[in-house]
Amino acid sequence: MNIKNKRLVSCIQGSPEWHQHRATAFNASEAAAMLGVSSYVTRSELLRQKATGDVPEVDEATQRRFDKGHEYEAIARPWAEEIIGDTLYPVVLAADVDDLPLSASLDGLTMLENVAFEHKTLNEKLAAALDAGTIPDEYKPQMEQALLISGADKCLFMASDGNRDTMRHAWYESDTAVRAKVLAGWAQFNTDLANYVHVEPAPKAVAAPVLDLPAVSVQVTGSITIADNFKAFETALTDFIGNRLIREPKTDQDFADLDSQIKTLKKAEDALQKAEAAVVAQVASIDTMKRTKDMLYKLTRDNRLMAEKLLESEKTRRRVEIQEGGKKALADHISALNTRLGKPYMPAIAADFVGVTKGKRTIITLQDAVDTELARAKIAANEIADRIDLNLKALREASSYNFLFHDASQLVLKANDDLQNVIKARIAEHKEAEDKRLEAEQARIRAEEERKAAEKLEQERQRIRQEEETKAKAEQERIAAQNGERVTMGSTAEPIQQPQPAQNIHIPDTASAKVDNGALAAGELIYTARSIAPGRVAVVMGNTEYRMSAEDAERLRSALGAAVLTARAAA
Repeated sequence: MNIKNKRLVSCIQGSPEWHQHRATAFNASEAAAMLGVSSYVTRSELLRQKATGDVPEVDEATQRRFDKGHEYEAIARPWAEEIIGDTLYPVVLAADVDDLPLSASLDGLTMLENVAFEHKTLNEKLAAALDAGTIPDEYKPQMEQALLISGADKCLFMASDGNRDTMRHAWYESDTAVRAKVLAGWAQFNTDLANYVHVEPAPKAVAAPVLDLPAVSVQVTGSITIADNFKAFETALTDFIGNRLIREPKTDQDFADLDSQIKTLKKAEDALQKAEAAVVAQVASIDTMKRTKDMLYKLTRDNRLMAEKLLESEKTRRRVEIQEGGKKALADHISALNTRLGKPYMPAIAADFVGVTKGKRTIITLQDAVDTELARAKIAANEIADRIDLNLKALREASSYNFLFHDASQLVLKANDDLQNVIKARIAEHKEAEDKRLEAEQARIRAEEERKAAEKLEQERQRIRQEEETKAKAEQERIAAQNGERVTMGSTAEPIQQPQPAQNIHIPDTASAKVDNGALAAGELIYTARSIAPGRVAVVMGNTEYRMSAEDAERLRSALGAAVLTARAAA
């Protein structure tokens, strides 16, 4: 909310300058009418007055009521000062609030501008409400606007008629919901004012005088001769039905005239019945007169019933037409708001155009009821659209996480605080899940790298081992060729006498082989080997026989050969 140009209006309430100021401002005392809750002025009337400047003249009775109200207010101000504990000063304030020209004429304001005073003339309805501890809703918009402009925290609401014993009072404190309603209401009123098209209000409809049909006259002479004026009556009735009876009422005046014509036809029906009764009372049976009377009576009654049905159906049609006009205007407003928002975010806005027209009997009151309900619905729609705008801005600020908000069309309808919490929660949950995913991915990558490193290390070890074994074998063969080393394999191996029982041994790899250097240096026979089964070899070392696979025997041979080289080098 933006408040600018707050100022004191230096004029006395009721003065010409005061009236001139009020004509160009949205006044606190008009807030109830603007919201359609005033008991004295309709919203449509206020809109017309602001648009045209045509304010109804105050008659003597109304002026006396105003003067009494000012008198009671002056009498009650010292009572209010006593309750508040401070001096009050009547003041007129104005300010531009969200570019709306608001004003308030306060019956009293403290020097510190923290407490306001509002006085109303006491009546039965107001007394009952205050006795029940409530301030009627009709008075709250005025006080809320006064608190908004003055900056006061609360307002003493008092009702009196100059008698302290019957005076009632209550405290009103600022209500954010009422304040929002007042500001939104004036914003919509300002829009309606800019689009106002003047239509001169029709005067209150009064039925035009309807010339009665000729009185029905039937007389019976002594010779049973009937003298009547049925011919004249029939001529007048036919002319009335054919030329004057309204069949397509459109205005309040037409409805009022048709209602009066219906009453005239009803009177004619009654007159015909009475004429018949008069004749029958004089003569036992007059067939011709009765048939004529019956024909005229039926003609009168049928047209009266037709007119009644026409009147009721046309009223219903106009009522529905006005209601449908309100529905269409609201639908157009919602469509315009959706265009502003960029997508059809707007929800359905409830508007009871049927309910507000119940009990309204004239076109003017029907139209005013629908217009007021339409304004209320537009205000509600504008508030929702403003909230959606704010929420869309919040979602745009989190646009890098758009994938988290596929339900944006529902989220934008939330209160902004609630949406902010949803945005924060979803982003936090997403970040937490993403952190866990990245952590798991990094752990998987580390494990994979460790596995590959271990495989590579093992491959390198095997390569080194193979190279060493190959080198050792080659060296052993070279040495054996030089020194005439003898190794007996298979069936040619010479057995060792009385060998020890065969044992299974672990053959160390080349790097860990250890052989007594002294024994190798003398060039002694280190071992003998023989085949004992496919892939199995018995190796005799000293007095001990070892049984092993051919592969292990080959490894043993390589290991011992490397050890011999090492021992000789050392020697």
